[in-house]
Amino acid sequence: MSHILTVTCADTIGIVAATSGFLADHDAFITESQQYADLESGRFFMRIEFQGAGPRFPDTAALNTGFAAIATRFGMTWALLDKAVKPRVMIAVSKAGHCLNDLLHRWRTGTLPVDIPLVVSNHEDLRGLSEWHGIPFVHLPLVPGGKAAQEAELLALVERHRIDLVVLARYMQVLSPEACATLAWRCINIHHSFLPSFKGARPYHQAHARGVKLIGATAHYVTPDLDEGPIIEQLAERVDHGYSADAMVTAGRDVEALVLARAVTWAAERRILPNGHRTVVFRR
Repeated sequence: MSHILTVTCADTIGIVAATSGFLADHDAFITESQQYADLESGRFFMRIEFQGAGPRFPDTAALNTGFAAIATRFGMTWALLDKAVKPRVMIAVSKAGHCLNDLLHRWRTGTLPVDIPLVVSNHEDLRGLSEWHGIPFVHLPLVPGGKAAQEAELLALVERHRIDLVVLARYMQVLSPEACATLAWRCINIHHSFLPSFKGARPYHQAHARGVKLIGATAHYVTPDLDEGPIIEQLAERVDHGYSADAMVTAGRDVEALVLARAVTWAAERRILPNGHRTVVFRR
């Protein structure tokens, strides 16, 4: 049985020694360990994967109880989880299906370590794709004056299905500040641009108007400030003067899908730790 321990706290002497000593005392064998000390903020970040290697290795509950004393001593924000327990992910979409298709394919082939109880959308266009993969599809239509009620239904689904992570896979609706607060650090968006440039609607058309030579995509956490949430991952694709705005849209789709898949995978593997308005990402 493998576990993942993540730690964030003020940087000081003895954190690694105390943590590794605790694991050794409980017959835990470390299979992966990454750490980072942010000298600007004075914060320390660590992610450890480990598994049992002897008779003193306890169950997850006992590990949490035992480590709590160390966490209190160092003032840690921490989580110690069974790696086999997959996070429950709800995917929200509108009409563009490339990111949803990529995520569902990765999930179906076992390369995306999540459970997907449902897909939600404000349109019916992608019902067939979702249901072909055996994932229930919930249509939450938007009617004039009904945005608040529609969003309340979405949040009720998050609660009802015990969702750990909401993924906005080209969901073309802006969440309210209240929804953003409810889903803080639990909602990832894919923006088809290099943030912080070209925020808001039609970013490829904005980029085309500026004659850019690189287009890209940004996966970030959702906050009340539109397209300004902590960035998780970015990638680029080279373009030139011969690309129309529509050609840029086409070229960007593969980049968007890959960037979002990486972000969701890293979140599922507990590789992303908040660092103020930034993230620490312990990539493989």
